[in-house]
Amino acid sequence: MVEMASPPPQSVCVTGAGGYIASWLVKLLLSRGYAVHATVRDPSDPKNAHLRRLDGAPDRLLLFKADVLDRDALAAAVAGCEGVFHVASPVPADKVIDPEESIAEVLAPAVKGTVNVLEACSANNVQNVVVVSSTAAVQFNPSWPQDRIKDESCWSDKDFCLKNEDWYSASKTIAEETALEYGDKNGVIVVTVCPCVVLGPLLQPVVNTTSELLIYIIKGGPSVMKNLPWSLVDVRDVADALLLVYEKVESSGRYICAPNRISTKDIVNLLKKAYPTYNYVNWDDTDYESVVTPVTSEKLKNLGWKPRKIEETLLDSTEHYEKAGLLQDLDGCPLNNPYGKLSYELNTSKLQALGIKFRGVHEVFDDAVKSLKDQGHLLEYPL
Repeated sequence: MVEMASPPPQSVCVTGAGGYIASWLVKLLLSRGYAVHATVRDPSDPKNAHLRRLDGAPDRLLLFKADVLDRDALAAAVAGCEGVFHVASPVPADKVIDPEESIAEVLAPAVKGTVNVLEACSANNVQNVVVVSSTAAVQFNPSWPQDRIKDESCWSDKDFCLKNEDWYSASKTIAEETALEYGDKNGVIVVTVCPCVVLGPLLQPVVNTTSELLIYIIKGGPSVMKNLPWSLVDVRDVADALLLVYEKVESSGRYICAPNRISTKDIVNLLKKAYPTYNYVNWDDTDYESVVTPVTSEKLKNLGWKPRKIEETLLDSTEHYEKAGLLQDLDGCPLNNPYGKLSYELNTSKLQALGIKFRGVHEVFDDAVKSLKDQGHLLEYPL
């Protein structure tokens, strides 16, 4: 009896594969037998070496040098794939930058990068695309009723985000809208997933911003944190959600990925039981529970998603941080709170006294978008 040869593994592409969420997604895909085309900015960079060490990587992982702003490089990475997971997205720098810099560094690349990925998919006849968005594209809508839980029908108000110079939320909202609109117009099945604050063990050697948040809570620091109700999700559950919506033919539209809600105070009290020796952060006594409207992940759960309990995520994260030496006291390396930074304004009255008249943020944004359109970058997909 002649044995039939096994069919080749299905190939999929993951953008920004060296990042926090994407690394766990690549690990999951390899464990499920997929062949993965992984885009990174520099395949030889040591910070991407962890990808090559994943089980299945020697046989089924290819690293491609590709930036999301390089359409040709993306097209080469997508070639031969049946699906694409667009995970890469710029994150705001930890510094005060003016609106023009913010648009150039965060907003425009996020939108243009998403369009480039989708156009690369169309050029290679890839019909299934999963885009990682964020609850930042859901949460910031002042018109949403305070007593109504936010679901997938709630979108962040772009003007509200821009007015408050929240470039990340604006970029995620516009990029997600652009992706879904592109899919509708071009016959590509685009599904978006909106994770909240993502925690859990690290695969990559670089500590990401959301992990810095939990490390700050554990180690404590100079800033008193607000006792906010945090929406949290395990990074491993985000990877599960991304693969789930890709494999389920009935998946459509957007999915909120935010199963847990817990306050700063409750995070500290939970972790103190298992790890009592750390300093932990101080928090204020203000009750924000009724101010921050919760979100629901029922649509994703109805698709079959089964997330971990928050206790498992927090304890696994802390155990990993300990083993990695991330909770040790490092002289000369002050730990800053990555969330809830003190906001301040620089005084420009001296320049204004000389007659300088600064443009408003909306004019800066509108002119920047018009310039991108005039140059053909956003011509087909108006914002």
